[in-house]
Amino acid sequence: MFGKPLTAALLGAAALLVSAPAAHAASCCGGGGGTSLILPKFNHEMVGLSFEAERYDGLWRRDGSWVPDPPGSDLNQYRLNAGYARRLGTNWQGSISIPYVWNRNEYSGLRRNTDGFGDASISLWYETFDNITCVYEVNSWEDLKPAVYLGGMLIVPTGVSPYDSVDDNFDITGRGFYRLDATMLVEKTVFPWNAGLELTYGTYLERSVNQEYGRYVEPYKKELGDRSSWSVNFGRTFTLESFNTLTATLAYTDLSEDEATVNGKTDPTTGFRKRSVAATLAWATGKKDWVVKGTYTYTPREDDWGENFPTTDLFSISVNHVLR
Repeated sequence: MFGKPLTAALLGAAALLVSAPAAHAASCCGGGGGTSLILPKFNHEMVGLSFEAERYDGLWRRDGSWVPDPPGSDLNQYRLNAGYARRLGTNWQGSISIPYVWNRNEYSGLRRNTDGFGDASISLWYETFDNITCVYEVNSWEDLKPAVYLGGMLIVPTGVSPYDSVDDNFDITGRGFYRLDATMLVEKTVFPWNAGLELTYGTYLERSVNQEYGRYVEPYKKELGDRSSWSVNFGRTFTLESFNTLTATLAYTDLSEDEATVNGKTDPTTGFRKRSVAATLAWATGKKDWVVKGTYTYTPREDDWGENFPTTDLFSISVNHVLR
């Protein structure tokens, strides 16, 4: 209805709803990077609240070339994420996160403001380590052992998608598909330095479609392409006079999704890739029961930093509190 550039941009907004950085606590200090609400070792409950503001500015074509949005465009999405994590066993923990989304968009003289719930996520994590792995100095090979988390996540399509009764892309707050993710998170802290690696692979479940943007269509089967991402981060922690800490982290992320299929046939207009860099500043109390974190994620407006996807800048701020 509004042209391919706008369609790609707003569908991209839904695609990133559950992949944007959220509150994350490292195995011992609550700093570092990461994408999920994870309890520090030996703690039992935690709540998290984060707010994200994402601004869309241009997009990449399928060949990787970047083009700006038309003059006067102003495309924004805001998300409030509420999360809860609980220890389920000595090395097991689970969490749930529910976002609420506001779309604030102006395009070619058309202005639309919509809001609604986004896609929720339910996670289960296994800690492969029995003791805190953060150390102050390395005296043996054992001191180099990292904290390794193995996780599974279910994305639940609680948001509004193109397959619901919506007028156009401006109403979209979710993708409309269940997705299963498998993640390995590796973290290591040798004070004051920390580093991390995250690998994720996700697959969507096929669904039946009988309407698009509120109009009934001939039923068909659709499955979005598998999603994969990898991210690395490196940072330094500064101890304040009050024994509170301040951690600065830089990260690089590469996210991609394969082409979707319709009735088993590949849809060549789908699939995407996006690469970005991020800077995070995290403040934690001496007891590590409170963590306040701000992150700025930037994607260069240049060729070959993405494919078939919108270009965005994202600012997020989160507050995590360990209950006990």
